[in-house]
Amino acid sequence: MSKKGPTKGSGGKGRRSLEGKGPTPKAEDRPYHKAYRNKQLAERSAAKRTPNRTERIRVNAEFVTGRNSVVEALRAGIPAKALHVAIRIDVDDRVRESLKLAAELGIPLMEASRPELDRMTDDAIHQGLALQIPPYEYKDAVQLATKSIKDYEKGYTKTQPLLLALDGITDPRNLGAIVRSASAFGANGVIIPERRSVGMTASAWKTSAGAAVRVPVAKCNNLTSALKEIKAAGIFVIGLDAGGDMQLPNFELATGPLCIVVGSEGKGLSRLVRENCDAIVSIPINSAMESLNASMAVGISLYEVSRLRAEQGK
Repeated sequence: MSKKGPTKGSGGKGRRSLEGKGPTPKAEDRPYHKAYRNKQLAERSAAKRTPNRTERIRVNAEFVTGRNSVVEALRAGIPAKALHVAIRIDVDDRVRESLKLAAELGIPLMEASRPELDRMTDDAIHQGLALQIPPYEYKDAVQLATKSIKDYEKGYTKTQPLLLALDGITDPRNLGAIVRSASAFGANGVIIPERRSVGMTASAWKTSAGAAVRVPVAKCNNLTSALKEIKAAGIFVIGLDAGGDMQLPNFELATGPLCIVVGSEGKGLSRLVRENCDAIVSIPINSAMESLNASMAVGISLYEVSRLRAEQGK
């Protein structure tokens, strides 16, 4: 006959109370333990390195990061979608000016945690500031050329069409400087190919010093095909290259509708592009200098074209 109540030696506990609860959980599995917190942080860090589709879109967005870069971009008037500011940021003069310029330009201010800024900028050094740049809206190259012809014929513009085409330019600062020269000398636009070419990045915007707002940049799938259509529209196409059959000073075609093609420094114009130019024009330089930077060559050429047109009232 079983006895009621506690059994001798049980310490006043029933059988089930005496059963073990299994091995002690690891420190990283105990919510109250420091190791648990470290594990959670490690998992979040791994998630950043393998983002989902939405996160990839944000990481690949164009950002200007760092206090100096952001304030310079805002001074230059680069179009922006938002200024992301770290929560509890250590405010200095650059941050104050950035916030002031963003407010004046109507750019939304968005607070974000530092881990969030790290993720958005793909772990760039942002110093608590990241300026988000919208994708550039490119024109169509051939449409830009035909429009410049029609505008001149209808009297909307007083000067003959003047376009620039870039063959193999991959430095965004070169593109920005070329856009700036195009604006200074009244060019109708700049044409770049879809592949093997730089686009209008934040760096290009910054170098253009705001000129990209006034001078359209157009894209084409294939530069050679686009040049053929531009020629068919009635625009002379000349290529800038060393050893050309003509020299830039007093260039006869300067006063007509013109598209100037410039290649990359070192490689110059590609073979197919060169073959589809009406003329190859060279800039006379000291023999000790092998070549000119692309943006410098464009600036010199545009100045000479502008000078010759002014002389003949074109």
